[in-house]
Amino acid sequence: MVQPLNGVRIGERMTQILSIKSSQPQKTVNLTDTAVAKVAELIAAENEPGLALRMAVRPGGCSGFSYEMYFDTDVDADDIVQEFGDVRVVVDPQSAEMVQGSTLDYKDGLMGAGFAIENPNKTHSCGCGNSFS
Repeated sequence: MVQPLNGVRIGERMTQILSIKSSQPQKTVNLTDTAVAKVAELIAAENEPGLALRMAVRPGGCSGFSYEMYFDTDVDADDIVQEFGDVRVVVDPQSAEMVQGSTLDYKDGLMGAGFAIENPNKTHSCGCGNSFS
């Protein structure tokens, strides 16, 4: 009789799942082409050189955290800076952890227009879409 080895009988098939990570660093945030175009349009309207879109996460809102976006000329040494053509996006390190892999989109429809963030890290969000946990 053949004895089992670590719970697997000799001759049985063993399966192991492997995870392969890309050597390319994952972007902190992604912008759709529509979002890039709208941000570029809004920056041009400000007529101030060196503006970047700052994305941040702050405590507050009905679900625990809320998104904050505004134009900024200050970039700290530890900020993460990404470029999408002529548009620069700046994210502080703490916020970067919470928005890693998110996508910023701009939607313009019959029900209104505005930016929307699809965040794969959120576990809960409220009805307004501006607050998450």
